[in-house]
Amino acid sequence: MRLTRRTLDQIYSPIGAAFALVPQRTSERRMLDLSQAAPSCPPPPAIQRHLATVAASADGGRYAPQEGIPTLRSALAAELSGAYRGSVDPAQIMITAGCNQAFSLVSSALCEVGDRVMLPVPFYFNHDMWLRLDNLNVDHLTPTDASLIPDPDAAEALLTDRTRAIVLVTPGNPSGVTVPPEVIHRFAELARRRDLMLIVDETYRSFRQTDEPAHNLFAQPGWDDHVVSLHSFSKEFAIPGYRVGAAVGHPDLLAEAMKLLDCVAICAPRIGQEAALAGLTQATDWRAEQAERVAGLQARFETALGERPGGFELVTAGAYFGWIRHPYRDLDGAIIPADDVVKRLLFHHDLLTIPGTAFTPDDQGMVRMSFANLEPADIDLLAERLAESPPSDQGRAASKVE
Repeated sequence: MRLTRRTLDQIYSPIGAAFALVPQRTSERRMLDLSQAAPSCPPPPAIQRHLATVAASADGGRYAPQEGIPTLRSALAAELSGAYRGSVDPAQIMITAGCNQAFSLVSSALCEVGDRVMLPVPFYFNHDMWLRLDNLNVDHLTPTDASLIPDPDAAEALLTDRTRAIVLVTPGNPSGVTVPPEVIHRFAELARRRDLMLIVDETYRSFRQTDEPAHNLFAQPGWDDHVVSLHSFSKEFAIPGYRVGAAVGHPDLLAEAMKLLDCVAICAPRIGQEAALAGLTQATDWRAEQAERVAGLQARFETALGERPGGFELVTAGAYFGWIRHPYRDLDGAIIPADDVVKRLLFHHDLLTIPGTAFTPDDQGMVRMSFANLEPADIDLLAERLAESPPSDQGRAASKVE
């Protein structure tokens, strides 16, 4: 059997790698899962009721229109137009099998082999993975200060004649950082001026701690010539397994992306689209309650980690995530490799986390923790477990974990 270097030279999913460690545990203590950003609650009752009806209908198992069911596209267009105080037409929306698929289809429709795409650091690992799998070159935009908010001027300095897109994730994964509207607008102006596409992944848009629009790009004439906005319903309505997301952009771009969609999935699953439709039309209050609940968890997480238990330093937090600098060093003061840190946290502290190297081009001594998976009391327990050993002992022990 001969396999392509296109995949052989790329990493495996960091989520899968983390879960592969779990069967190796010998501890009987309950594990705290801070790895995958997946809601731990069931979908709202309105979605459950609607899906029961759809599943029993004649159309429940049929293909959906490739661009998405009209009622969902209309409902999303109306919500985005209101929430962003702009204008989004259903013709500017393509429903996809999750936001990852939206990104993959859009980037592949925009870029030729060998083109360049810019990702601010820390980046979302699946973006980096897909671009490399698609034989594109990735330029990493290093943050210019501790806020981790990407700098448009620094981005412009990295542009080449092969750069086709700049990607923003806001709120960020893994950082949780929300990019201010004025910074997003500066990136959009940069994209317009340099004839690029700004791809804004807004998966966690409902988990910003403000009701103000994330940006006002949709109010600008011709916005879809240089901006595409990506969305997910997974976290908003606790339906990650239903795989439903959306790309919002120029109809010509979406038409090209649908050629790719036709080959990989034909259309997004109808049942997932119906779930998202029920969420948008019947469960927005539930969504707001969940966002408030997660905000409470964030506040508790920031308080618990603010004491730097065990030497762990909270760098940024928001949406679902905490971006944490760990204290593990070897006897010479060098950073313990990220994979060893994750093993140490799992096997000795019963904490499942994701290594920072999944989100950065080099090892910066970081781990990502998804606090939104936890109950409030678990956040206090997390701090207790992190404090169980002093940093020097942690570092020596981590270096010995196989």
